[in-house]
Amino acid sequence: MKSEKNIGIRYIDIPVEVHKLCDEAVGWIEFDVYPSDEFAVRFHHRVVFIHAFSNGNGRHARFMADLILGKIFNKEPFSWGRVNLAKTGDVRAMYIEALKKADNYNYEALLKFVRS
Repeated sequence: MKSEKNIGIRYIDIPVEVHKLCDEAVGWIEFDVYPSDEFAVRFHHRVVFIHAFSNGNGRHARFMADLILGKIFNKEPFSWGRVNLAKTGDVRAMYIEALKKADNYNYEALLKFVRS
């Protein structure tokens, strides 16, 4: 992306923020900071918050979270509300509300949602 969007960080900061997230994630693993689900949820939230693409940020972040669960923690992927979150609806609204709460460091709703 090479232009500003109405959400996410400044496009010129994207490479730095992605690098910071990956460095932090290495520390989270090394020091066993979070349980597997919380690790994946926090990583997912940060990828969405960075908002590197003009479209598909949620799908990309959900894929990354599920990949982390499977490849790093040998756990089953999240259920993500058991619907297609790309489509508008009540479940997508719950997901977005949970992401907004995570913007304020409250991950409880998102942790509950991902396994619903």
